[in-house]
Amino acid sequence: MVYVNQTSHTTQTQSTLRSEARIVRGALHRLRQDLFVDAFAFRPMPPLDDAKVARWVPWMPERVRHLLCWLPHSVVGFFSVCVFLASFTTESSAGPLRGLVVAALCLLVAVPPMLTLFRPVGAFWLSLTAFVVTLGGNLLFASYGSSLFNGIAYPTHLAVMTLVVLRTRPRLALEMWLVTFAVAAVPSVLIGYGTGDLAPVAFFSGLMLVAAAAVRAWRQERQQVVETQTATAEERSRRTLLEERATIARELHDVVAHHMSVIAIQAEAAPYRVKDTPPELATSFATIRENAVAALTELRRILGVVRSEDPDAFAEADPEAPQPTLASLDGLLTSVRGAGLTVEAVITGSPRPLPQGVELSAYRIVQEALSNTLRHAPGAEARVEISYVLGGIGLRIVNGAASRLAKPSPGAGHGVLGMRERVQMLGGEMTADHTEEGGFEVAAFIPVAHAPAQPAAHPAGTRAAREQAAGKNAPRKNAAGEETA
Repeated sequence: MVYVNQTSHTTQTQSTLRSEARIVRGALHRLRQDLFVDAFAFRPMPPLDDAKVARWVPWMPERVRHLLCWLPHSVVGFFSVCVFLASFTTESSAGPLRGLVVAALCLLVAVPPMLTLFRPVGAFWLSLTAFVVTLGGNLLFASYGSSLFNGIAYPTHLAVMTLVVLRTRPRLALEMWLVTFAVAAVPSVLIGYGTGDLAPVAFFSGLMLVAAAAVRAWRQERQQVVETQTATAEERSRRTLLEERATIARELHDVVAHHMSVIAIQAEAAPYRVKDTPPELATSFATIRENAVAALTELRRILGVVRSEDPDAFAEADPEAPQPTLASLDGLLTSVRGAGLTVEAVITGSPRPLPQGVELSAYRIVQEALSNTLRHAPGAEARVEISYVLGGIGLRIVNGAASRLAKPSPGAGHGVLGMRERVQMLGGEMTADHTEEGGFEVAAFIPVAHAPAQPAAHPAGTRAAREQAAGKNAPRKNAAGEETA
């Protein structure tokens, strides 16, 4: 029993050692990837965003704001110049030969802060080299005092490490801190030089680097949040656009279905209108009718795929009602007036029949614009202008400023997107913007190539038209050869 327990304890110890070895190997691998692989790779720091600078100092001229985008680079460069001047001034009393050596050391100390703008990890190694070389100069000349961390070399190195953390990733703070104090501990242990300052300076440096790492982590998290919000907004806009297109497709389905129903009915009735119809002609008309009915079926399937989230894509409160047109505009105006909106309608030009898709889109644009006025500009007056011109139809819906505070609207806030999609589908142009008086204006022009023929049979989208397309109410021949319904 004791042997079994010892074996189990030995196995557990070996497993723990292997786990610790994997952790150490992983840490060394990350250290190698962060500080040694492509250490001097070119990673320039980009300037500040113009939009951010404009938000910070909107009162400044544009040229000055553009120069402020390079403010961090200028600050780092100014810091490097100050480091060089302060280091060189400290040794201004040195002799000519010693002055050259000190000038070279000062330049070696002052270059790494500037290098962090282009090669941050390489700047750390160069700064660490400058610190080690300066430490050797302290030991030889004893000109920087009796302490290892007196002077300018190490404070500059700490500033370089802080800049590197702010420019790269938070975990480099710990890695650079370990490497730096591993190097600094060698003379402290072997020579006993500056041993008393090692612990407090290491603690203070750790606090500085932890603060820099926290700032860098916060900036990364904020950037990820902004990117996520941007992607979410784009996806929401894309989904809204698809929903608007599906709505338009559903409404236009009845228009297309009406025309296809008329084709099917006329193709079936045509042979009965001609005596002694040739068999070939009758066959052609039968083929036309079959293709029209098949097209109606496929159209219904396609629209069902577009609106696949709805199990009954064609369920309506009133399936017998036709799609609205501009002839129904009076009813719409009466409805919004009953809701408390003062609206005036002006029609110019000679009203004429337009394609049903154009009529439907024009009606929906007016409806959506008036609905937006009710929601976002309570108490305002609206004006609807409809212009029939030779090349199409023009729409202008404008409202004044709200007279009272608007209540929160439950709508999705994409009405303008839907209107714009309708106009673009018909090859038109549209503008929607605020007016100088504080109101809102929607202006659209929908081109019309030619006026369509007067619609026959039943209104667009009625159930009777679809039933006739299916052959339920097709015309028949009586005994005298005359056509009957």
